[in-house]
Amino acid sequence: MTSPSLYAVVLAGGSGTRFWPRSRASLPKQFLRLGGTRTLFQATIDRVVGAVSAERILVVTGEAHRSLVREQVPEIQDEHVLLEPAPRDTAAAIGLATHLVSREAGERAVLAVLPSDHVISPAEKLRGALLLAAERAAAGPIVTFGIRPTSPSTAYGYIEKGAPLAPGVSCVRAFCEKPDRKMAEGYLAGGRHAWNSGMFVFSAKTMRDELSRNLPRTSAALEKIAAAWPTGDRARVFASEWAGLEKISIDYAVLEKARAIEVLDVDFEWSDVGSWASAGELFPHDERGNAVDAAAFVGVEASRCVVAGDGRLVCVVGLDDVIVVQSRDAVLVCKKDRAEDVKKLVAELERRGKKEQT
Repeated sequence: MTSPSLYAVVLAGGSGTRFWPRSRASLPKQFLRLGGTRTLFQATIDRVVGAVSAERILVVTGEAHRSLVREQVPEIQDEHVLLEPAPRDTAAAIGLATHLVSREAGERAVLAVLPSDHVISPAEKLRGALLLAAERAAAGPIVTFGIRPTSPSTAYGYIEKGAPLAPGVSCVRAFCEKPDRKMAEGYLAGGRHAWNSGMFVFSAKTMRDELSRNLPRTSAALEKIAAAWPTGDRARVFASEWAGLEKISIDYAVLEKARAIEVLDVDFEWSDVGSWASAGELFPHDERGNAVDAAAFVGVEASRCVVAGDGRLVCVVGLDDVIVVQSRDAVLVCKKDRAEDVKKLVAELERRGKKEQT
């Protein structure tokens, strides 16, 4: 069952540098297939259809990825593919979508924001959570999704839950940055914290009010862009106003300052697939715990490795807990516990003038 007032905003920007060498500036992480037949982006669209009809899905991405979006999800209306002239972080991206939906459907419309590079199952539980969150958001609050922690992860931000409001729904007491190990263990033991999924639902009126209160200059610029959207002056106004927008995340700009914000407990399996190490959880495993997404792999005394190949034979001898990724023009080898640092390697390649390989 779809909600008559719900729109989905899929964020498909970002470079995914932790997934080099598969992920490049021209082919970011969200447009990759990781352990499946559909890309992360396509799977995101697949999951929300059922709670939201395809004609009410918006995609925010960069101009450079226009063709990838059109190729991978041709069912999305051209008018709903919002191409940012330059990256301005999530407050601007979500604000733009909010103003355009408000113009199209009115301020009572409800929007669900979903990153395009997560893995969630089963999809039915996400759709149910979206519909429940939309009901609550229609009354005014911003509704976030809290994932029950299964480990003291230091890779995720957390939400501290406050007073209960309804079964499975609490007010948000605080948003917590990625913790160190000791703090994460305390969060897990205390039972009051959830992983911050990065997904949330709100009415167009609520978000416009919050942007006006917390980012007035950005709000004013977005008003001008939305007013020019149906006119022949769209391109000029969009480019000129967008260039001056503050680069800030929606978390800092709005969520941490919102007047009314709730967290909905959800029980679907979720991962933000933040590195090759976590991507390995999606791959088939052999008898020695190697996670393999390659046409051909031979391991000799190799255990708990993550191996991704592009069709050629990949062999690993005498190594444990390493990542080996092969692409058309590069090979990555690193310790699994250093997977987050692949982004540093990409920065080093750029520093050395190897832009064509990033």
